[in-house]
Amino acid sequence: MPLAEPDVVRRLERRRPSAYLLASLRGVGQVDLQPGLATGAVILAGLWAAGWETGLFATLGTLIATATACALAVDRGSIALGLQGYAGCLTGIALVSSLGNHPATYVLTVVGAIMCTLLMAALGTFLAPYGLTPLTAPFCLVSGVMVVGAPSFARVWHGAPAAVSSTTTGDTAWSWEALWHAFFNNVSQIFLVESWYVGLIMLVGLALAGLRVVLYAAAGSAAGIAAAWLLGAPTELIANGIYGYNAVLVAIAIGAVFMANTVWTGVYALFGAAATTGLTASLTSFFKPFGGHTFTWPFILTTWVLMAAVPLLPRLRRSE
Repeated sequence: MPLAEPDVVRRLERRRPSAYLLASLRGVGQVDLQPGLATGAVILAGLWAAGWETGLFATLGTLIATATACALAVDRGSIALGLQGYAGCLTGIALVSSLGNHPATYVLTVVGAIMCTLLMAALGTFLAPYGLTPLTAPFCLVSGVMVVGAPSFARVWHGAPAAVSSTTTGDTAWSWEALWHAFFNNVSQIFLVESWYVGLIMLVGLALAGLRVVLYAAAGSAAGIAAAWLLGAPTELIANGIYGYNAVLVAIAIGAVFMANTVWTGVYALFGAAATTGLTASLTSFFKPFGGHTFTWPFILTTWVLMAAVPLLPRLRRSE
């Protein structure tokens, strides 16, 4: 996720009284790798539309993670552009989705958001020599550990909320309803929300970030659907967005953020989107025996591999 340009940071810091809130709002948009205020606002509105608990915990996680970065004097540019808040946003949603709305969940969200900021710094240091960024890895690590460990603690575990089983089998026949539900759910599932209208709202927010961004998001969703169908994944899970949300993130990251805008970049992005669909199934099977969650690991691993390969692929180049 790119750092801020110096002039952008200066403009943001002139508004000191509201700089913290603006940075937090941008943090919501940075889940989709977009720092625009309008994008962040629309996506946050979509999260609240999904349910007040989802909206509340997303907001709480983002605010705490951003506040932690401010308290620790993290680079002002990364704070201003929301790069310190997005992992906390996802962590809050993951915890309330997995553990339910209980007092302990609020405490874990605060602790988790703080840990996300620390891991963002640690992973940033580790990955910098390779020209890579942490992406959503801090969220996956923090939320994964907390969710797996939660059943061991009586004051934390209150029974898992109902969730769609990753082993659902059923009719592979398609319908128009399943197709368009999958297209929008692929976008909302980035935030662990299964709702086609929330996905539509989020696509509107991505459109505000630019035509290139929304086109790659749409293309990634379509590529994820096509790959999952060709591999014979259950229609129900494809329609729910389980197989496609990582494809959307990969398409945006490679096609609209990290790589120069060329035809080869488009091919590379769509290849990555399709590849991450298969990886989603593999990682889901890997995590299942010990109660782990796939979250956005397929996106992270696919994007790291694709970006690490670029220096030795002359037809591809990173964005300036």
